Amino acid sequence: MDLQEIISEALSTLTLNKMRTGLAVLGIIIGIGSVIALISLGQGSQKSIENSIQSLGANLLTVIPGGTSSGGIRTAVGTATTLTLSDARVIEEELTDTTVAQVSPEYSARSQVTAGRNNTNTNIVGVEPQYAQIRKIDVSSGTFISEIDLKGLAKVAVLGPTAASDLFGEGIDPTDQSIRVQGQSMRVVGVTVSKGGSGFNNPDDSIYVPLSTAQKQLFGDSSLTSIAVEAKSQDVMTQAQDEIGYLLLEMHKLKDPTSADFSIFSQNDILSTASQVTGTFTALLGGIAAISLLVGGIGIMNIMLVTVTERTREIGLRKALGAKKKIIISQFLIEAIFLTFTGGMVGMVIGIGTSYALSNFFSLPFAISVQSIALAIGVSGAIGILFGWYPARKAASLQPIEALRYE
Repeated sequence: MDLQEIISEALSTLTLNKMRTGLAVLGIIIGIGSVIALISLGQGSQKSIENSIQSLGANLLTVIPGGTSSGGIRTAVGTATTLTLSDARVIEEELTDTTVAQVSPEYSARSQVTAGRNNTNTNIVGVEPQYAQIRKIDVSSGTFISEIDLKGLAKVAVLGPTAASDLFGEGIDPTDQSIRVQGQSMRVVGVTVSKGGSGFNNPDDSIYVPLSTAQKQLFGDSSLTSIAVEAKSQDVMTQAQDEIGYLLLEMHKLKDPTSADFSIFSQNDILSTASQVTGTFTALLGGIAAISLLVGGIGIMNIMLVTVTERTREIGLRKALGAKKKIIISQFLIEAIFLTFTGGMVGMVIGIGTSYALSNFFSLPFAISVQSIALAIGVSGAIGILFGWYPARKAASLQPIEALRYE
């Protein structure tokens, strides 16, 4: 009996009991579909988080004040007032020829803002014109903060889309309207494009004003809450981080790096941490889905064992007529592999469709890994061989006389 006859015989046997075959395949379909869909969901979540982080700026380093010791108590990051405009200027002057592309000094504070009868509590961010380039801020209407606004301490503001809708209502362009911040009247000169953020420092729920205006007229504070630094490339981010650190230590007359009164956060570090967390989450989802694959494999083994029992007399007759052991093993293995391969292909289609639907439902990027599909199909084939081997071996090991006597 050649391979073509073995395959034909296996297919004929499987089609005799369509209900049993369908139930056996169903377990593999669910397992493969679950693995692909859940891994895709995890990868989509990872991609969404990475896109959100990268949308805050490219090759970004953020210097934040904090870490000073006073009376034996070390202050929290971001709570001190140890960064000044001169720090940002020195970084710009000393490092733009080597590793730094642009520097953006920033001052932010939350404040109650009113426009007519509407009011909201939002984040006021004092910025310079280069802030828009470093932080990837685009304007949907009007203009952003200009150099003239900065030098003239202009009382102008650029609203994030959420802040604009809170103050003026949905679909209303607030350009040239007035708002009040800290008792000061500010003219709205533009509205930014939504970045889809959320949380306490949501860029969509922020109001941007000239840095000089924020420091001298709104809050009366000469310190900075952060300095955003754009490195010239991804490759020099670590070098730029080290150079900025040593430069600020020298500026602040500190010799021991452990006593630094500032902290530098790298976008790479945040991306790496986020990738590790979401990678673990994806692996967990894949592991949970893989359990259903195991259950499906056990189901196929049970079906094959039942098939061996039902066909005991047939096996005995075939062996009595000279069928070799490897022929009988091959037939039962091909049946098991065909079940898992069919289930794997159907499960792959269902898994891709499910992952696409879930991505749309949760507003996540649609991400399908070719490796996950290949792994799922490969695992399904391995399950067919693994769980089909024992029933096949059991069938091939039957003694012809005993098998023919089986009732």
